[in-house]
Amino acid sequence: MADSASRAREPRPGFAASPSRGKFTIHNGPSYRATAEGDMRTGLWVLDRHCNGMGFLHGGMACAFADSALAWAVWTATGKMSVTIKLTVEFMEIAREGEWIEAHPMVTAVDGEFVHVTARIVKEDGALAARADAVFRTVRRKV
Repeated sequence: MADSASRAREPRPGFAASPSRGKFTIHNGPSYRATAEGDMRTGLWVLDRHCNGMGFLHGGMACAFADSALAWAVWTATGKMSVTIKLTVEFMEIAREGEWIEAHPMVTAVDGEFVHVTARIVKEDGALAARADAVFRTVRRKV
């Protein structure tokens, strides 16, 4: 089961694979981004490697997914890279192996170099799996 469940599936319509940005992302992916202009959603198939011993999405993986989705929202809104200053995740309902989840982020405030974002993490059936709130600090990438 783990073999077939760990293989990447095709993304949902309107999503494309996110480009990898390092070893952590490669290991925890693949994740997918919405392709429509202005659509900041990020999606993920919950694979075997994302699950805890009970067979559902591990809280740490849910946090990593939320963090990545919120950072993408910051990039989309500001055109700047950022680092996480604060991340809070509230878990509402479990997501099981094989399920598709989506982060629906929204930038709530930009205060200089600080960007406040929130996201609803929803399951295929529309149920709220988690909520995430974060503050990011925009940074300039040094060459």
